Formats: sequence, structure tokens, C-alpha cells
Amino acid sequence: MRTGLAAVVLACLAGQGLAASDKEPAKASGKNEPAAPSAQAIRDATFAEPAQDAKTDAKKGEAKSSGAAKANDRPDPLTIKVQVLLDRARFFPGAIDGRDGENLQGALSAYAVAQGLPATKTLTKDVFDKLAATGGDPVVADYTITEADAAGPYVETIPPKMEAQADLKAMSYTNPREMLAERFHMSRDLLSQLNPDKPLDKAGTVILVAGVAPMGLDKPKAKDLPQDPKVDRVEVDKGSRDVRAFGKDGKLLAYYPASIGSEEKPAPSGETKVKGVAFDPFYTYDPKYRFKGVKSRKKFSIRPGPNNPVGLVWIDLAIPSYGIHGTPEPEKVGKTESHGCIRLTNWNARDLAAHVARGAKVSFKDE
Repeated sequence: MRTGLAAVVLACLAGQGLAASDKEPAKASGKNEPAAPSAQAIRDATFAEPAQDAKTDAKKGEAKSSGAAKANDRPDPLTIKVQVLLDRARFFPGAIDGRDGENLQGALSAYAVAQGLPATKTLTKDVFDKLAATGGDPVVADYTITEADAAGPYVETIPPKMEAQADLKAMSYTNPREMLAERFHMSRDLLSQLNPDKPLDKAGTVILVAGVAPMGLDKPKAKDLPQDPKVDRVEVDKGSRDVRAFGKDGKLLAYYPASIGSEEKPAPSGETKVKGVAFDPFYTYDPKYRFKGVKSRKKFSIRPGPNNPVGLVWIDLAIPSYGIHGTPEPEKVGKTESHGCIRLTNWNARDLAAHVARGAKVSFKDE
């Protein structure tokens, strides 16, 4: 279903931090990172009912969002395992980081309901048992860095200004660490924590990664899309900040955390439909939108790549200059505003794009 959307012109990125300007070094030094659990600890992690006093404390704080864990907290082995299992089930928890947060809570709740269990933002034995029964493959696995991984090509930096981004030959990754983390749906911090002192830019290095289907960078052929199971309807929930994909029979096929609109430029209401999909889209800036910080009075294009302003995929909707797309900053999805459009992680945008049918209904659910 790939269309001729060679260039994408958007009004929904005004004021957004478009550049992935906080890219990290290629080595996973681990010197300033909290120690991560061992591979065995993650694989062996299992659910245990909390003590009664802990249950009481949890109930008191249930109405509050836990948010991201503090940077100096040790990633939790059970949380890593649950995030991987949710990811495999296509109830995506955002970047796998071993920490509790709204993205994980939303995925847990959606998965529980889909399994006929009560909605819950905290892990329960019933939910864990369902997840644990979904497959026997290890939740973390060894991966050997290849010559191609080490070679790239990579760009030294992504400039913050869009006009300067237009001068780059490709909006590539800036180093192997960034690439490997995104390939395996992980936060860069967790990748470093699981692999202290390992050179991520050296072929032959064996690293520990999340046991998920790695994200590819291929461009699927139009004749091969949409893939099964086909998505017939998409629901964008502004209140819970997520996107849900349904089959023709009404079955929930996938759950994705999302950044949706803002007070400055709220997302639309009502219904629209999917017009088409572009993998590796160009981004074309039109000066009539007068984005803050962009001084150019002429149109210019930014080349494709994972650090393109709309990431690796553009799903075009029947609303002018509006779509569902990827992002150069996957760890911020669900945690920051999108200034209008719907941002998913690149791996989630590719997943939805591979399954959504042209003409699929898209409904916006208000709070």
C-alpha cells in the first residue's frame, strides 16, 4: 500500500524539538550508569504478591502517575521481562527501560482488558501468567555486532535547525548505540546498563539485548501491504495518549503509546481515514506555516532517515498536512506534546504502517 508520498509537508511540527540533538557516545561505558540486573535475573523474574502493607501503599498512590523512575534507580528485572512480553504481544510499552511509567501502565491495562481481565495499571498475577504463557523464547538474548553495524553510515551530529538538517545527505543515526537501542526497542540507557564497558562500535562485540523482533529498515513493496492481521480501524485516544488498532471483526490487534497534539495546537476530533503510507519519507518545509525558529522563506526538503522530523514512516490521513508518523526521539513518546500530529516510536509506526489498510477509519476519542 506504499503510495507516491515522496515528500511530506506538515503543519503539525511547529515549535517541536525536531532535532535529535542529545545523541550519545558509541561506547556503553556503564561508569555513570546504575547497575542493571543480570540476564539470568531477568529471565528468572517472576511475579510475587506484595505484602499487605505494600498493597495499601500502592492503593493510596494508585491515582498518581508514577512517571519515569529516577535516573539513579536500578532497572527492575521483572519490569524488563514484562515490557518485553508486552512488546511481543503488540501491546507496546514504549522504549523498554526496566522502569514503571505511564506507557507501561497503559499497555498493561489494555492487555488485561483484551485478555478478559479487569483493567489494571499495576502488574497482577493473572496478567503476568497470561504474558508468561505467550512464548518460551528468552526475554533477553545475545547479539553480535556486525561489520555493517559498526560501519553505519552514521552522521556526526544532527543540527538543531531545520535549514541545516536540509544540508545532510541522510538523517541517519549518529552512532551504533542509538541504532542498536532503537533496533531492539530499548532505551539507550538500558542498552548501556546491560552492557557495561562493551564497545558498541566494534564488530564482534557480543551484547545483551531485549528479545523482541528487531526493527528493520527495509521498504516493503506495495503489493505486500497490508500484512496480516489487517488493521481496519484506528482509534486515537487523546486522554490516555495512545493509538489502538482493530481488525475488521473489532478485535484489538495492537496498542501503541503516542504523543498527541498540544494545548497550542490540539489534535482534531471526529473521524477521518487513512489515505496511504510512505516509508522513508522526505520532509518538505513550506514557509507558509511560519514555524518558530525557521527563518527560510523558501521551501526545502529534509532527506529520509530515522532522525527525519517524521521518523521512518508517514501514515497519511484525509486531513491536510496531518498524519501518524515516527519520531527521532522515541524515548519521549507519550511523555511530551506533539504539536498536532500523532507521534509513535519508529518501530511502532512501522508496525502500524505494515498492517493498516488504505481507507481504514481513524477516530479521535476525546477525554
